[in-house]
Amino acid sequence: MDPKLAQQLLNQIMALYPNATPTLNSRNAFEILVAVLLSAQTTDVAVNAITPALFAKYPTPEAMASASVADIEALIDRLGLYKNKAKYLKAMSERLVTVYHGQVPNTRADLTSLAGVGQKTATVVLTDAFGIPGVAVDTHIMRIVTGFGMVPMTATPAQAQTYLEHLMPKDTWIHLHRSLIRFGREWLSARNPKFPDTPEWEPFIPLYHPVSKKERRQ
Repeated sequence: MDPKLAQQLLNQIMALYPNATPTLNSRNAFEILVAVLLSAQTTDVAVNAITPALFAKYPTPEAMASASVADIEALIDRLGLYKNKAKYLKAMSERLVTVYHGQVPNTRADLTSLAGVGQKTATVVLTDAFGIPGVAVDTHIMRIVTGFGMVPMTATPAQAQTYLEHLMPKDTWIHLHRSLIRFGREWLSARNPKFPDTPEWEPFIPLYHPVSKKERRQ
């Protein structure tokens, strides 16, 4: 897909969600960081169901750092990969306390130095906690950008992020990220992709050829 057509598509998606907001429930930077880390390979609905009890018991990095991994596991064991996530949460909290004085840092380099935090998680924290523009690329967004041929099917999420951030104005990045995720969940889902039934989407229907995660890795 050529850049001009890609821009048209992305602008249409953003117009579909003019008031897109985060879908993970949180009240501060630490809760955002924890919730995003927990959301890996798990639905936001599932994360939102367990975080109230988790945050009530461990509301700060200091509180979570003092917990045992087993205690954290008991509060998140309904989530996928919960054992690894519990280890990450404890190690992450310990580093926040010892290195960052209990504060969530606001740079990508510092965030990705924390256990369990990769580029996508760091970008979401920067956007949602600090309002720093970025396009965090998850599985929904990868499915869309590879399906439309914006990036090669072998592209990494980091490469997709670079492409989108070069393509679109910086002041759209946060809105773009949130809108693309919703479009991937509600319309171009992995199992039953479809388009809104209005004329402006018709030119894009024959251009969409989604590929599986396995195909992207080959």
